[in-house]
Amino acid sequence: MDTLQLEHRAHVAFHLTGNRLEGALNPLDGLRPALFASYSDLTRLRYDFPVVLTREHADTPFVSLSSLIDSAFENLAPQGAERERVRKLLLRHEAAIRGLIANGTTGSLGRLWKLAGESTRDDADAATLAQAATALGCDGQVLDCDAAMPVSVFMRTWRFAQQRKTRKVRALLERLILGLSDILRADHAASDAARTPRQLQASIGAGFEDAFDFERMSAMLTAARPEAGLSVTRRRRIEDALAVLESQQFFRAEDGGREPAEAPYAFVCTSCAGVEEAYRERMPRMIALAKALAIAALEAKGEYDEAQHDPIFEAFGANGLTTEELAQFPDYLLWLYTPSRDEYGELMALLAGNVPVKVLVQFDDLLEETPGGNGRLMLSARSKQLADLAIGLNSVYVLQSSASNLVQMKARILSGLAYSGPALFSVYSGARGGSRLPAYLVAAAAMECRAFPAFTYDPGAGADWAARFSIEANPQPERDWPLQPFAYEDARHQRVAGAVAFTLADFLACDPRYARHFAQVPAAQCNGDMLTVRDWLAQEPGAAADRVPSLMMVDCDDVLQRVIVDAQAIEEAKRCRAMWHSLQELGGIHNSHAERLLARERQAWEGEKQHEIEARGRDAGSAVAAVAAVAAAPAPAVTAPGAPTVEAAPAEDKSPDEAYIETPRCTTCEECMQINSKMFVYDANKQAYIADIGAGTYRQLVEAAEACQVSIIHPGKPRNAGEPGVEELIRRAEAFG
Repeated sequence: MDTLQLEHRAHVAFHLTGNRLEGALNPLDGLRPALFASYSDLTRLRYDFPVVLTREHADTPFVSLSSLIDSAFENLAPQGAERERVRKLLLRHEAAIRGLIANGTTGSLGRLWKLAGESTRDDADAATLAQAATALGCDGQVLDCDAAMPVSVFMRTWRFAQQRKTRKVRALLERLILGLSDILRADHAASDAARTPRQLQASIGAGFEDAFDFERMSAMLTAARPEAGLSVTRRRRIEDALAVLESQQFFRAEDGGREPAEAPYAFVCTSCAGVEEAYRERMPRMIALAKALAIAALEAKGEYDEAQHDPIFEAFGANGLTTEELAQFPDYLLWLYTPSRDEYGELMALLAGNVPVKVLVQFDDLLEETPGGNGRLMLSARSKQLADLAIGLNSVYVLQSSASNLVQMKARILSGLAYSGPALFSVYSGARGGSRLPAYLVAAAAMECRAFPAFTYDPGAGADWAARFSIEANPQPERDWPLQPFAYEDARHQRVAGAVAFTLADFLACDPRYARHFAQVPAAQCNGDMLTVRDWLAQEPGAAADRVPSLMMVDCDDVLQRVIVDAQAIEEAKRCRAMWHSLQELGGIHNSHAERLLARERQAWEGEKQHEIEARGRDAGSAVAAVAAVAAAPAPAVTAPGAPTVEAAPAEDKSPDEAYIETPRCTTCEECMQINSKMFVYDANKQAYIADIGAGTYRQLVEAAEACQVSIIHPGKPRNAGEPGVEELIRRAEAFG
């Protein structure tokens, strides 16, 4: 048996069993996905983190540092050559702040701004940074993407949302308290108690005691007082409502307003039982306050009718409060870290009970041991189960997102916090798994590979799934796995460009706990028997029994390596893909019901057209035969006087070696454009054709053919026989000959 056969057997054996034959393959050690080669130092990149938690009265709860720097630059509005100097200075300063955060320095933006500027020696730069600090128009705690960030962000955003609600209710409370107080003061001013000699003397003030006979004035005013005034029942009703409004503990006063006699309630909890207990104990006071608000509103307008309204308010709150009445009160904020299965039941009961609670559930790790306890790891399904259960209640706002994407999801987070019913926010931090990569990269990778996809379910957005459910926040949601552009230098120092899919296997390879499921292939053993995981999974079962799935990874020197994936990791990838397909269907992508209906409609339409053609053929009879005979005859040459004869050109036959696209059949799916927009171009009808075959590689031609939804791209033969992996590519291209 020759060396190639031995190597091939070792590759297949590892894939099937996970066992490395002695000396054949190397363990996965210090490698990371190839797409991560550009992210070795996040402090040199501009992205959504760190974020700044704004202070009270800001118009947004949090904002990325990069956005603040951009806003400061626009506010400074430098001109001419000065503009480029200021731009570069601010970008360097931003990178310095990002470096401080990465090294563990904490504090407000103002503090970090000063620390980052301490090394500035140029007076002009120092002056510009001082001006930019003022132009920021914002200060607050600066946070990196770590385990503590999601709770801090949601706490600040929840308070931001509650302040919006509280301001409205506090304004209503103050207005009603003033209105009821005025009614009582006016009635008191017209009463006998307000017209005693002592009250009259007190109202006049000191210095005029000798100018008036208060005894006589009191007698005259009392005799002239009209009999009408507040009835005993109305006065008691107003006084009772006023007492409730003034003693309520649900809404904290702002800007020096009137505080309740007792300390305001707290609404932040860390257990389902804590929320339930607080909600149950406070319900009688909630009912009393809602009742007092309704009575006060009627009394302030003079519209309270005892015959009509007394029976209503006697039974007020007997069945609890309506959703609209509950919406006036502050929402509870509950956060849980990786809840147990017992807590799942408690949480579902809480959400189903229409309690005004906003729940943050944070997952720091997505891998768990299989139920059999055999030490095998699997992708946890608990996050999906939690979200599925909450969505199944139909009345719960549900948002799932990786921590890396929270800045992009800010508007949806605010919508969920403003939602009148309960809301569940499920977040993966990426901070406490086995990976040595930054939490931001791990969290972003989990969303990219569909292990923790982003989605929202908003019951208030409409009556159907199309309105309520969205997966649009995910990268390339129409694909199984996102395709990202990737370029590298081959052994002959030639640039090779293409697209690489980021799959669940890539995500698992980041975690040392999964390292035994991968094997590094020595460079000399890399050959055509290795398919990418994306291509492997796209095949029919059993189609490549003699080939193995593999990943492209890089070592600490950014040298490209090939890594074989074992069957257990591939099974996890299949399971992840199946769950993603379910979400796609719910989100209206590749919906099987719609596709079946479309196929039936197309078949019916084609049948109708065929019947029409047959009917016309029968009616036309011999006329059709005559036309067919004329069409079959060679067309006569037609020339203009004095012009040479031009014969009709024969139909062009495409060579099987030539790359081409059946342009008239193009459906404008843009799959090929995403791979190489210079090689593939749209014509005036927005249908693709090969504009410049030299603008890309043969690999891109083959990948475009595989990605094409209607299989109209024909790669032909490679123009560069020395392109890496060309033998494998030729085999893959045979299906599109």
